[in-house]
Amino acid sequence: MKFLIDEQLPISLVKWLAGQGFDVIHATALGKNMKISDKDVCRESITNQRVVISKDIDFLNSFLIKKEPWKLIYLTTGNISNKYLLALFQSNLNQIIDLFDKANVVEMSQQNILVRL
Repeated sequence: MKFLIDEQLPISLVKWLAGQGFDVIHATALGKNMKISDKDVCRESITNQRVVISKDIDFLNSFLIKKEPWKLIYLTTGNISNKYLLALFQSNLNQIIDLFDKANVVEMSQQNILVRL
């Protein structure tokens, strides 16, 4: 599975996922020191079948309306430390990956994981 981490999320998530053997990029790598648009993130996601990981509800809305991005992990954790965010992924990543066999959007909060679509 390949991932695309939205720009508001930490590089440490990229490094952790890469350390787990995943193909992962951060959105800032697409923009060359410029703000990357949601449209560009969606295009990269669809073109290379990357799961977008984001806290931005715009990606959820885009999926509901246009089925873009390709797949999405929508984080509803609120403001949490990077350390706690990584701990959530460490605890839940296998379950999330399994859910993508039948879902296109998975929502992860501090308390639970929901299949959105």
